[in-house]
Amino acid sequence: QVTLVESGGGSVQAGGSLRLSCAASGRLYSSAVMGWFRQVPGKERDFLAAIRWSNGRTYYSDSAKGRFTISKDNAENTVYLQMNSLKPEDTGVYYCGRGLSPGEANSWGQGTQVTVSS
Repeated sequence: QVTLVESGGGSVQAGGSLRLSCAASGRLYSSAVMGWFRQVPGKERDFLAAIRWSNGRTYYSDSAKGRFTISKDNAENTVYLQMNSLKPEDTGVYYCGRGLSPGEANSWGQGTQVTVSS
C-alpha cells in the first residue's frame, strides 16, 4: 500500500515555471514506475512523464518533451516534475501515479491544480 501526495501547483503566467512534488509514503518497490499525468475537465487523464524507480530511466510524451523534466529522490521517496516554458494549454489537474510501466498507474494522488494564464 502506498499513499501519494502531490504539491507545488499554482497559478503562473505563460512562459513561467513550476516544480511539482509527489511524496510517497510506504515502500516503493524497485519495479515501480512513477508517472505524472494531466487531466482537464471532460477529457481523459493524459500521460506526461514517467521514471523507473530502479534505474531512473525516464519517458516523456511529445507534449512534455523538451519542457518538462521528471526526477526522483530515493532517500525522500519523492518524485518531481519541473515544468518550464509553461503554456495556457498546460492548465489542468496534475496527478502523480504509481504503476509497473510508463503511461499506466494503479495508485493515484489527489492531484494538484496548475493554471497558466496568457
